[in-house]
Amino acid sequence: MNVTLQSPLWLFALILIPVILWLRGRRAIAVLLVPFAAAWHRPSLASSSRWPTILAVSGLVLLIVALSRPQRIEDKHEVHSEGYDLMLCIDLSGSMLAEDYEKNGEPLNRLQAIKPVIQAFIDHRPNDRIGVVVFAGRAYTLAPLTFDHDWLAQQVSRLKIGLIEDGTAIGDGLGIALTRLEQAAREQDNRRKGAFIVLLTDGANNRGTLTPAQATEIAKSRGVPVYTMGAGRDGLVPFPVFDENGKRAGTRTIMADLDPNALIAISQATGGHYFRVDDTHAIESAFKAIDQTQKIEFQAKSYLLTTELFGWFAAPGLACLLLATLVSSFARRSTITGLNPEVAK
Repeated sequence: MNVTLQSPLWLFALILIPVILWLRGRRAIAVLLVPFAAAWHRPSLASSSRWPTILAVSGLVLLIVALSRPQRIEDKHEVHSEGYDLMLCIDLSGSMLAEDYEKNGEPLNRLQAIKPVIQAFIDHRPNDRIGVVVFAGRAYTLAPLTFDHDWLAQQVSRLKIGLIEDGTAIGDGLGIALTRLEQAAREQDNRRKGAFIVLLTDGANNRGTLTPAQATEIAKSRGVPVYTMGAGRDGLVPFPVFDENGKRAGTRTIMADLDPNALIAISQATGGHYFRVDDTHAIESAFKAIDQTQKIEFQAKSYLLTTELFGWFAAPGLACLLLATLVSSFARRSTITGLNPEVAK
């Protein structure tokens, strides 16, 4: 630890003060241009007390040191961050309202079952930059890659079905997620380092401009693994019915249309893994398995810890100048009173 002064003018100012005081002693009149400073050096006052001069000079020295911006510098620290860049690609199609999950005996739709697990997954990876892409009939970026996981969790908590026109554009969702992972600084031989995608869907691709096969080839060429999750149960599943006012009016059954073969092909071609998540326990197990993926070191930061000491000199300096003024004023009044007894009456 050491203390540094950031301005070179402080040394010149400290040298200048004794020179001015020496010149002042050589002259018959006050030469300092500081207001009320001449009063501190009147012969009548100097003979009684030299405290105003001492306090004034001390205050000026302290202020000059304060203006030089002194700092206390701690040791240099270097921080190595370990983690991945990953994109969560989440299906928000209408079929995600199917209530084939349950918790504590209460039915849950697929999105309700998945959201808390996603939030826990985000919380467990504090060193990762995480982004979110959502898709239904179209695909959109909900959040770019970020270390601000609190903000990211808030965005995930606001997810709901109906934000996007209905459909299942898996290929477009993967395509946008891959675009968000494009960073030249983290590419080597046109292959992305330290990144992967988690794709969660409950249906087969039926919309979009990019097919899952085309998106898979792009991910494969860039070296980005895609972990796929097939949500929901097979066969007939309960689905809520709503009236014209948006209120629930009952339940009907629909046929699940998940295409597991397509998801398996995506994961195998890119070096990821396919998970069948047909209950809440399976969802948690899948995210835990991904969370155990080996982390890599990709970033290092070095910085200095500094503490500003300006206030420690400025405050006493101002206090000394104020005290010098009060002492000088008190001494002047005492002298005038002694010379003029009538003033005391």
